[in-house]
Amino acid sequence: MAAIADQLGDKRTAGIYYQDERLVVAVTDQAAAETVQSAGVAAEVVPHSAAELSSAKAELDQLAGIPNTSWSVDQSSNRVNVKIYDGVSEADRSRIEEAVSEFRDAVDITEHSGQIESTAYAMRGGLGMESDFTSGGTNWTKICTAGFNVQNSSGKKYMLTAGHCMEDGAVTWRRRSGAVPLGRAISWAYGNDTNQSDYGLVEYSNSDVVPYGTIQYKDGSEGQISSSASAFEGEKVKRVGTMSQDLVGMVLATDATVTYTDGTTLKHMIEASNCTVHGDSGGPLFSAETALGINSGGSYADQPCGDSDSQVDRSSFYEPVYKVLSWEGMKVY
Repeated sequence: MAAIADQLGDKRTAGIYYQDERLVVAVTDQAAAETVQSAGVAAEVVPHSAAELSSAKAELDQLAGIPNTSWSVDQSSNRVNVKIYDGVSEADRSRIEEAVSEFRDAVDITEHSGQIESTAYAMRGGLGMESDFTSGGTNWTKICTAGFNVQNSSGKKYMLTAGHCMEDGAVTWRRRSGAVPLGRAISWAYGNDTNQSDYGLVEYSNSDVVPYGTIQYKDGSEGQISSSASAFEGEKVKRVGTMSQDLVGMVLATDATVTYTDGTTLKHMIEASNCTVHGDSGGPLFSAETALGINSGGSYADQPCGDSDSQVDRSSFYEPVYKVLSWEGMKVY
């Protein structure tokens, strides 16, 4: 049958598939159907050729990389099936529709619930992480937040988070959801280094974990991170953590010195108006697709926190990402 389809060419055929437990060759005209049938094979006349369907898919493939989408040529329906899952923005949806507008009924776009993930465990910025440690003879569990996934020049992946999360020996981390092992901290600082900074770097060691270069919001949707930069005073910013998020804020200062209640002094920090609570430490501060900071702390951290531009006297502090990446020889992706 493949030989017959090859003989007719992709402009007169449209694939081979099973129907009612028998193989069928899709063709675009009656003469081609008779050629197939004369060889003792079932034929079905369809409106769209393999060449047309391939062209439609090729247009879509130019957009490959939009999270939570898939498309394929469905030979039995003689269509290109496009599946759009939760989390796809209206802008990306419009890009898909525009890309295949000229193919009209050769493309079928449907919406589906849920999100598409690798069968491996996903890890994104903003997700919770946990580590067990012992202090004063008592076992404790520390909760922090993944900041940004980064990589070195050879492509090895690491997670950037807060350095104070590593104190008390909390250096082996797992994902808070599902208790999936992540890896071990290989570098961290909290106020006692030359730069009086607050950052930690966790090396991924579990091959079943896929670190994505995205931020996950509380509703499960995602935002891509593609670059890092220094923050600017007055810049509109978002912050996400495992315990809360505040997507409405602005940079108040870009070179702040802060001393916490434990006496630790940090310098050259970003100060923002976003609120934050305990457990959000290490979480990402960003603007659009640009990584800006790693959450270190903030005022009223024991008070409720949500998306708002009217937080009374709330502020939070962040280690600048671009500096850490320079120190550690890393980049976001």
